[in-house]
Amino acid sequence: MIRIVLFLLFTTTCPGQELLLQGNSPLAADTFIGVDSYDYTYSITDNIISKSGVKGTFQFSDIQLGDVTTLDIINPLKVVAFYNEFNTVVFLDNRLNEIKRINFNNLPSFLNAGAARNAGNNRLWLLNTDTQQIELYNYSTQQRIEISQPITAEIKEVASNFNYCFVLTDQEVKQYNIYGGLLYVYKISGGRLLTQDNENLVVSTVSQLLYKAKSSENLTPLIYQEILPISLQLQRDLLYIYNGEKVAIFSLNQPKK
Repeated sequence: MIRIVLFLLFTTTCPGQELLLQGNSPLAADTFIGVDSYDYTYSITDNIISKSGVKGTFQFSDIQLGDVTTLDIINPLKVVAFYNEFNTVVFLDNRLNEIKRINFNNLPSFLNAGAARNAGNNRLWLLNTDTQQIELYNYSTQQRIEISQPITAEIKEVASNFNYCFVLTDQEVKQYNIYGGLLYVYKISGGRLLTQDNENLVVSTVSQLLYKAKSSENLTPLIYQEILPISLQLQRDLLYIYNGEKVAIFSLNQPKK
């Protein structure tokens, strides 16, 4: 495999940007996942995945798989639920009916997955916990491609779209493409949470929120009057922040002067 490396290191931060509160929505759930492109809200309570919107509420659960580790809703027609304890992903349709499941223990070449994200075109971004490498896995052809070199730091979170994968550690955010290229490394301190939308990033650290627009090379602190997020999602210039009781919705668009 030919690995392309375009290594750019950014540490610059800009003056803070104030978030504009658009509204609040109460939510009683263990985990807030996010809002999809059809304005349906996803959450997890007692390992039951719920999707709520204008056409009602849909649910999925399988107690034999243990805890839901992550839920990827980038494609609402093929939601990806990852169960780390049983090394399994389950694909769900737009009504949360099961389409397919993959047990990584049963692959021709065993894979111990630590993260699974939708990469489109019958592919998944995977974290191989044995090698600490990001892989691109085609579940139609069974082909696996190593995307990253081993990552020595503890991986806090993985976020992605169909072209890029972002890996959060305590001190960095790394961006990889589907060709195995390490494109950027953003230096941070105390990384906790990561969300992306169309290559725009929001990072939660132990002390602040940082925003990196796709068109910018800088990290901008976000100013808002809320407690430290339990979970967050970036979707269409709106930042959703869940504090355990409500989802606060903020706009990243600045008012025109």
